[in-house]
Amino acid sequence: MENHFIAWWNVENLFDVKDAPLERRPERVKRKIASDLSVWTVDVLEQKLHNLAWVISQMNNGMGPDILGACEVENKYVLKQLLSKITLLDRDYDIIHSNSEDSRGIDIAFIYDKKKYTYIDTEFFQHAVVKRYATREIIQATVKTKQGNELVLLGNHWPSRTSGQYESEPFRIITGETLSYFVQRIQEVKGSDTAVVVMGDFNDEPFNRALSDYALSTRNKAKVISGRNPYLYNLMWPLMGERTSSYIYGGRPLMIDQFLVAKGALKSNGTFRVNEDSISIEVYDGMVKGKYNTPVRFGQEKPNLAGYSDHLPISFILEEK
Repeated sequence: MENHFIAWWNVENLFDVKDAPLERRPERVKRKIASDLSVWTVDVLEQKLHNLAWVISQMNNGMGPDILGACEVENKYVLKQLLSKITLLDRDYDIIHSNSEDSRGIDIAFIYDKKKYTYIDTEFFQHAVVKRYATREIIQATVKTKQGNELVLLGNHWPSRTSGQYESEPFRIITGETLSYFVQRIQEVKGSDTAVVVMGDFNDEPFNRALSDYALSTRNKAKVISGRNPYLYNLMWPLMGERTSSYIYGGRPLMIDQFLVAKGALKSNGTFRVNEDSISIEVYDGMVKGKYNTPVRFGQEKPNLAGYSDHLPISFILEEK
């Protein structure tokens, strides 16, 4: 049996330096985020990368993740810099990334170990959610394991609640409906038992409509396995009663970073199966503070050089026969 340690992390505004060449930052992005980067120097970026790399290296009992989905990264250049800081001897990480249309230049990406997976680059798709201007996105990538089995990854960063939870909800509903269509098409093209792993910062919790009614996310495993619709099993439900999460707002834990899986990762006689005892929120020394265990931000306008991100990473193990 082969184990696949899969993680997700919103790394909080991993920007390139403020005077990055235009080939690394389109003019529309450079104008939009200029005020955010008034103190974003090479030294500040180096510290941010060092802190993130330390956390990533702690995962999986110090072996690092096999696959890491990340959001709020500006470009491939800063991801390459991040990988240069991860000095795990048994890893050969590579990047799956494509620039999005987001006006602030924050993208989604996957980091994967080339020793364990082959990336099928002809099967990369992305879709931006549009509300008069493009914002956030869904990306789809397929990797093949050493055993020759395909694993489809869907990374998400859904529209935020900045304008208000209910005022912004229609945009997350649109995104949830789009995600469900992605899953349906994957199952139609590749087969209903294809292992699909959905991960992301959804800016909604498992019980919110965009996830439950439109993305067809549920806590009912039997419904996912037997249902005709492209239901997704939400792995985060068992943690909901523990008053823990990867994100804290106003002292309240919000379960907005989540893993969802399709039926191909659930069947007892299938090729892949989720180890439900492995679902975890990754916390290491210095990553949280206060009575609410609030993630220690790095920030950007006034960087805290001892910080990491306003989100904590989440992880689980997918077993392959």
